[in-house]
Amino acid sequence: MKIITLNLNGIRAASRKGFFEWLQKEQPDYVCLQELKAHEVDLTDRMMNPKSYFGYFSFAQKKGYSGVGIYSKTKPEKVISNSGIKLLDDEGRFIQVSTKTLDLISLYLPSGSSGDERQKYKFKVMEHFYKFLSAKIKTEKGVLICGDFNIAHHEIDLKNYKGNRKNSGFLPEEREWMTNILSKLGWVDVYRSLYPEKGDEGYTWWSNRGQAWAKNVGWRIDYHLANLKFYEKATSGNVFKAERFSDHAPLIIDYSD
Repeated sequence: MKIITLNLNGIRAASRKGFFEWLQKEQPDYVCLQELKAHEVDLTDRMMNPKSYFGYFSFAQKKGYSGVGIYSKTKPEKVISNSGIKLLDDEGRFIQVSTKTLDLISLYLPSGSSGDERQKYKFKVMEHFYKFLSAKIKTEKGVLICGDFNIAHHEIDLKNYKGNRKNSGFLPEEREWMTNILSKLGWVDVYRSLYPEKGDEGYTWWSNRGQAWAKNVGWRIDYHLANLKFYEKATSGNVFKAERFSDHAPLIIDYSD
């Protein structure tokens, strides 16, 4: 079972850059999408339901902003388009599809890089979502949360860790939150658990400023976060960088069936 997560930085822009042609070649079982920057009225038939896929979405109230989705090769038993956390749901940052054996969530946590108000908002979302994660980890079947968390956990997860200690995305409080999710609640960072020593190979986002992409000055802020039952199925993973569809790169993990 192949599962991909990708922040598209605009589904229409990603489409122009060849994302859907790549999707048909890659043929994953599921794709979790973030930052659609679109509403349903803006999506073409191919964006809504690519060939061989069912598409499910949660859109932000604000036009051309945020939004998440999941493409699934099989029709799920249930689709949940909100988390019950208003701060997340009003901005279209959560969607879940469920089968008998798996709850799969596409998640887009907010960034705080635009200023103090958004950082405060981010911290509030993190506080509420921690409670969600605390309850969700008790689910008996497999659970996988894929998406852009806008947090690099350890120094190995970004190139310029020394210069970013006071910046959103690498703040001590954000990093501690990630630590607590893993060590106290029992979630597993799938990529890091598979590859504990990989640094720059695991970066998933690069700033558009300067030559960040060319010099691989990146951050690992996109995750597969699994409960132990589902993590045990993980076999291999990689970040796809041969083509660029966004300022993020697809994080691909293979799981045994």
